[in-house]
Amino acid sequence: MKRKIAIIAGGDSSEHEVSLRSAAGLYGWISEAGYEATIVVLKGKDWHTEDGCPVDKNDFSFTRGSVKHTFDFAYITIHGTPGENGILQGYLDMIGMPYSCCGVLAAALTFNKYACNHYLSYFGFHIANSMMLRAGQKLPSASKIADTLGMPCFIKSNVGGSSFGCTKVKTVEDVYPAIERAFKEGDEVICESYMKGTEVTCGVYKTKDKAIAFPITEVVTKNEFFDYDAKYKGQVDEITPARIPDEIRDKIQAETLRLYDIIGANGIIRVDWIITGEQINLLEVNTTPGMTPTSFIPQQVRAAGLDIKDVLTDIIENKFA
Repeated sequence: MKRKIAIIAGGDSSEHEVSLRSAAGLYGWISEAGYEATIVVLKGKDWHTEDGCPVDKNDFSFTRGSVKHTFDFAYITIHGTPGENGILQGYLDMIGMPYSCCGVLAAALTFNKYACNHYLSYFGFHIANSMMLRAGQKLPSASKIADTLGMPCFIKSNVGGSSFGCTKVKTVEDVYPAIERAFKEGDEVICESYMKGTEVTCGVYKTKDKAIAFPITEVVTKNEFFDYDAKYKGQVDEITPARIPDEIRDKIQAETLRLYDIIGANGIIRVDWIITGEQINLLEVNTTPGMTPTSFIPQQVRAAGLDIKDVLTDIIENKFA
């Protein structure tokens, strides 16, 4: 009998529509892999299947006509709250449903970019100099931020994604407007030093019997940085495999797999890095990476000579092994 897979998408952040595009990609691949897939959309307290059937939160079931439908597994593809920060994972743990990605602790940690990067710095990962700002607290002066971090610097939401609310700031006068934009995405903002170098990203996953590091993608954009337009409107060159020395490639793949174990990850994660000289620097950990046909992970799977359907089958069946 086919396993019944809920592809959970949507969420409450600015990335809602991006998540729905990931769900559409996953639906095709998971269905082709032989599973019975259903897209479930979450928005606040409104949980429903893609065709409008309400979801019973007591057991994550839905009724179509007079027939009650349940699920064997949840593939979470929400980018942002509540699917990337551990909230949804806690709910699924409580009802006993296995799911595709990190558990509560790893999800909550990686969603808080500032806490995650500083935690990982204790394990030898290089990170940018940064400051945390919280809503309701007295903010440092713009000149203090500039003196501490240098110019240019990045100001972004600590809990957002897809570069919503992210600004590359070049002058002291632009610091506070950038902070205001970032606070529109959430109550915490990071101010971070700019690192000039080659930006790359590496996807990995592990099962009970294998560890896979995908070919690395190099990110080249003529925009000020890898912003929303670069990510989703084609204003970027994504080169897989990256044009980097083999020893740097091997180090990034090894460090990504090491990071996976340190945070206790599950499923597929993607880690963004920037290479400065011969040093690799951690930018961000993504535990529910985009899964549209043109997203980084599907690109890297193809470059590895793998079939995305086989990779997703690995992720699902690993929870039943």
